Amino acid sequence: MRWTRHPRPRTRPCLRALGVVAAALLTGGALAAPAAQAVPGGAAGHGALTSLVNPFIGSQDEGNTYPGATVPFGMVQLSPDTGHNTGYDYTQNQIRGFSLVHLSGVGCGLGGDLPVLPTTGDVSETDYAKYAATFSHDDEKASPGYYKVGLDSGITAELTATERTGVQRYTFPATDKANVLLNAGQALHKTLSTKVEVLNDTTVRTAITGSGFCQDTKPYTVYTVTHFNRAFTTSGTWNGETVTAGSRQSSATSGLNGAYVRFDTSKNRTVEATTAVSYVDARGAALNLRAEGGRSFSAVERAARSAWEKRLESVRTQGGSDTQQKTFYSSLYRSFLAPNTGSDVDGRYTGWDQKTHRAKGFTYYQNFSLWDTYRTQSQLLSLLAPRQARDMAISVLQIDKDSGWLPKWGYGTVETNIMTGDPVTPYLTNAFQQGLLKGYEEQAYRALKKNADGVPPADSAPVGREGNKEYLADGYVPYIANHTHAKPGDSDYDYGGSATLEYALADGMLAQMAGDLGHKADAARYAKRAENYRSVFDPSTGFFRARDTGGAFAGPDDPAQSVGFHEGTSWQYQWLVPQDIPGMVGLIGGEQATNARLDSFFAYDQLVRDPAKTASEVWVNGPYSYYNANKYNPSNEPDLIAPYTYLSTGQPWKTTDVVHAALTLFTDAPTGMTGNDDLGTMSAWDVLSSIGIFPVQPGTSTWGLSTPVFDRVDLALDRHYYPLGRLTIKASGTSDTDRYTQSVSTNGSPYGKTYLTTDTLRRTRDLTFTVGAEPSQWGTSADAAPPAVVGSAAQADSAG
Repeated sequence: MRWTRHPRPRTRPCLRALGVVAAALLTGGALAAPAAQAVPGGAAGHGALTSLVNPFIGSQDEGNTYPGATVPFGMVQLSPDTGHNTGYDYTQNQIRGFSLVHLSGVGCGLGGDLPVLPTTGDVSETDYAKYAATFSHDDEKASPGYYKVGLDSGITAELTATERTGVQRYTFPATDKANVLLNAGQALHKTLSTKVEVLNDTTVRTAITGSGFCQDTKPYTVYTVTHFNRAFTTSGTWNGETVTAGSRQSSATSGLNGAYVRFDTSKNRTVEATTAVSYVDARGAALNLRAEGGRSFSAVERAARSAWEKRLESVRTQGGSDTQQKTFYSSLYRSFLAPNTGSDVDGRYTGWDQKTHRAKGFTYYQNFSLWDTYRTQSQLLSLLAPRQARDMAISVLQIDKDSGWLPKWGYGTVETNIMTGDPVTPYLTNAFQQGLLKGYEEQAYRALKKNADGVPPADSAPVGREGNKEYLADGYVPYIANHTHAKPGDSDYDYGGSATLEYALADGMLAQMAGDLGHKADAARYAKRAENYRSVFDPSTGFFRARDTGGAFAGPDDPAQSVGFHEGTSWQYQWLVPQDIPGMVGLIGGEQATNARLDSFFAYDQLVRDPAKTASEVWVNGPYSYYNANKYNPSNEPDLIAPYTYLSTGQPWKTTDVVHAALTLFTDAPTGMTGNDDLGTMSAWDVLSSIGIFPVQPGTSTWGLSTPVFDRVDLALDRHYYPLGRLTIKASGTSDTDRYTQSVSTNGSPYGKTYLTTDTLRRTRDLTFTVGAEPSQWGTSADAAPPAVVGSAAQADSAG
């Protein structure tokens, strides 16, 4: 189907009108927060990387992605909501509205603020489940920065975005009752209080206070202002089920609340609107509107597409199948969706103390799914978007400065405490090791030390290392089933086994940072604590097991039936000791025993006969099939690094076998995600594994090597962080059959190790893999494996 480009309207009158509106908004006083009771028209031509992106990938079977419009790391994600708890589900055929806030791949509902929907006729229903519009996927298109759908009502809706605004274009049938419904009272989270104001015949303003992500959180407020490019003929509001024509204001402590505006489209069928968002106040939304509004829809859409093209151009691939190209660039796209801008154009943002602050010299970001992203996505951003990654890390430090503690899982202006362990430590130590914290090193270290050695006070929002008292005293976090605490979110005690492993991992990465900064005594102390993984190892079973408060091992002996591990089993958490793989191998019984266990875990004999079938039928592949399993789970985070364990056990070719099998689970279809994308975590795994370098020790500067799936990959790198400005990765002839690395060279010199460091990458222009049909001896020597961060092996390396 070919899209017809609309004639480009002149934009200067619109800009002047918007300036008048913005000035009126800015001088009229802020709106107080209610009390808390496919490819578009004009698509880029041949060679455009945006044409390879399919935003619908992951929108079915709980990938929980969204197909709507946004720009890289934008504050606004304007996307359709179909009734799924996280927004959009490809199997559903009704759109309740196009709302402003979405996070890619989350497992629980949040965002969905101010769903807007065009309708015709009388406004009688006020519940968006009842007035939802039906549609067909045959009439739906999406590409980076653009979404279009033809509704069965005869209305065409198009969406695009700037950093802080969402822009809509609605093409109505000819009618004098063309409506746009602005629903302030319903969202993907719980709304606690809402207010809507019709300010004049072109502008509507809202304040929406809500709460919740998997569980209740502290309240937060989103402010919006929507400016239409033409005057509406009439308007009204609704409160509950009562619609009041001519009303200009409505407030509600909960429940249905909103406004509608009406146009006569008998002669001009098109209506455009720009909605600006702020997490600070109504003035912030007005400032954002003035700074980023005023352009036509077509101009904004072209700019959004250009922003995505520029971002995707950081990676150029050659070779691979069409499906591999499309899934790769779609994953790369999703890797750049979050974290999100949190500060307004004037630099102001709402801190976790719920006070207004101003970011000076950096952009403040929010939405940190750290339990997920510390494993893959943060490293990818440090490589391909280091300036943004630096600001993101500084933002995390600002959270500590503003609220007194580092975050665990931050949404908007609040801590949710979702997930467990200590993910912020490897997140920030990665930023340090990648050179992103210049000027902030000691500030970061002080914040991390406080986090690692203490527990947040009862009157603070974060739970931090909730089990630290017992961990520091006994070497492990005790497993206490169904533990309750006064703060919202998950409890480390419910998952004492995995929390112990996560704390120990974090301690290992912090030990390295402490040593690099000259804090030798701290480094030794944290390195010793990093071996606390041994405290939860049961020699009688040969697996990690949670311990109860009395020190006894808890739950069944069968590691597939283990208790106390968050979204996984002892089998899957067996490999989460990246700080000391040699020590872990020793506990299992040596390399031979470890390789036998890895082979069982990956069903390796079946895998080499039929990789795709093993991946799709033998491994754990249900999006929420976390438990009762003794096989690899490529759908979730705990064992994302597991395939790379073979790099440390003398059989690196098996890493390639497993990784390439797992990559077959990513497809160019709505079902083409392996599970929740978790703000780009799974997508970043796909990207990094496809190009052959992967962060095998998250929180360090170590990158493991495996055979790429492309003949050539050219990375355009920021010269401030990577002086050469580029890295070319070659694997000529790589294929399903010729996938085994025979040799590796860097800048033309032979390279026998199975890993690189970031410092090495900075000196490398060309990383070349020679491939063949059979495994080789490459990477099998005793000194080829990634070095241990802590433990006896690390001490030996240091002494040597």
